[in-house]
Amino acid sequence: MREVSPDPQLHDLVPFVAGERVFAVFAHQVESTTDAKSPAPLPHAPPAVLGVICVRGRMLTVLDAAALLTGEPAEWPESLPSVIALRGDEQLALAARERRDTITIASTDIQAAAGSDEEDSSHQVALGVARYGGEEITVLNVENLFAAAIRRKERRRRRF
Repeated sequence: MREVSPDPQLHDLVPFVAGERVFAVFAHQVESTTDAKSPAPLPHAPPAVLGVICVRGRMLTVLDAAALLTGEPAEWPESLPSVIALRGDEQLALAARERRDTITIASTDIQAAAGSDEEDSSHQVALGVARYGGEEITVLNVENLFAAAIRRKERRRRRF
């Protein structure tokens, strides 16, 4: 039997709005944030890939979190209001209509994503859902973002 700590582990989250939903990533996974970037579009990119931008000398692929979950491309202005650059070798960033202040929640406040048992865990985009300030926040699984974006493109490709 697993021992439960009387003090839940606390996590800092960086919340942001994309589409009509509020998303968040763990603060330790964020390299930096920036405003007003115009991504260079990539030809034949999946709906979730908005293009590439340069942040602090690094070329980053910008993803739309809402499109990753729904598969439907969202309407974004030419200059993205806000971009969240992520740490890691995949050199990814997330587009945001609005970036919010960092929040702290307990690990027990993150409920597992619906359907997480059914979906292939290597492509699962959402870790779970947290409720904070009366809002439902979808916590993203940063390690699976790129695989999920590419999988959506491959699933639509015609097979001969």
